[in-house]
Amino acid sequence: MTLPNDLKPSTIAAQANGAIDLPSGGVVPPLQPSTTFLRDEDYALVNPANIYSRDNSDIVRIAENVLARLENAEEALLFPSGMAAIAAMFRTLPNGATVVVQSGIYWGTTKWLRDFAARRQITLHEVDAADASALEKACATHKPDLVFIETPSNPWLKTVDIAHAATCAHAAGGLLAVDSTAATPVLQRPLEHGADIVMHSATKAINGHSDVLAGVLATSSPAAKIWTDIKADRHDAGAVIGPFEAWLLLRGMRTLPLRVERMCRSTQTIAEYLATHPKVADVYYPGLASHPGHEIAARQMQGGFGCLMSFLVKGGAEEALAAVGKLKLFHRATSLGGVESLVEHRHTIEPHTGIPESLIRVSVGIEDAGDLIADLGQALG
Repeated sequence: MTLPNDLKPSTIAAQANGAIDLPSGGVVPPLQPSTTFLRDEDYALVNPANIYSRDNSDIVRIAENVLARLENAEEALLFPSGMAAIAAMFRTLPNGATVVVQSGIYWGTTKWLRDFAARRQITLHEVDAADASALEKACATHKPDLVFIETPSNPWLKTVDIAHAATCAHAAGGLLAVDSTAATPVLQRPLEHGADIVMHSATKAINGHSDVLAGVLATSSPAAKIWTDIKADRHDAGAVIGPFEAWLLLRGMRTLPLRVERMCRSTQTIAEYLATHPKVADVYYPGLASHPGHEIAARQMQGGFGCLMSFLVKGGAEEALAAVGKLKLFHRATSLGGVESLVEHRHTIEPHTGIPESLIRVSVGIEDAGDLIADLGQALG
């Protein structure tokens, strides 16, 4: 079933972009676990679209179509994790290439890129991309083949002007890729601001239930060489998502706009509460007018500022860990974007990254905001 082109994200997601099961009449698309597909007596494929599940899966294609529609992209590709998606993109670069990467982003990305660049003789320049002039200078000086940014960033919640980053990358002869995980396609669509590729760890809010690992890349230029190379790399390297994971992901996406709306509203309320709390030194959330990137975020995000925030407690590690330890509703666990609220003491996990000992990162779920505020209040004292 083909849906009209002018639908809102909530309709696209709820209807799974028109996906149904015609043979049974079911309103939910079926899960086909087969890894291989039949040929007839003349050795012609029974279904010309399906040969082998590494690259041929109906449910994966359905999920990809929904994601492409949500991103206003021409094509999307699913991967078994967000890092698998990033790796597939960077593996298309030739030895000796130059890349400019935003500093202070998700540590897993930074670590992998540093190691990968060293193995492949790729010149890696890390720059604070939230500083527009610093990014512009880096692109003009180093002429990168690829610029990679993350906005809002994790865990600092820095905001990068995507349109400006695209201008800088293109003027230098390169491409712009954006990790938009914290924003989701509901709040931010980087391709509309000039990005060439957008990436998400779909494990997070896109799935939303903390039970699927997945990553996605999307583009408006499926004929571009980097995209055809990414598709070939995914097939040849086997970096594919399984049908069951794709089915779960699709089910999670049906409520994505509803979940994001609730999470954004609660996170904004909680951030405003923490900003006035006597035991809190600072709050990092682009929804606050005091945030350095608030104006940019308000311009390129719509419907809210995400579920991720960080704050500094007054004191150091002792005070931060005491607060985290007293929380009753926030699960002490790594990740973000799930229906349950999570809390992390980042320095315990990544002491080597320079994270302050007093920083606490929070992912706000869909619980009642008043209950979460009460929990934070009793924990902070």
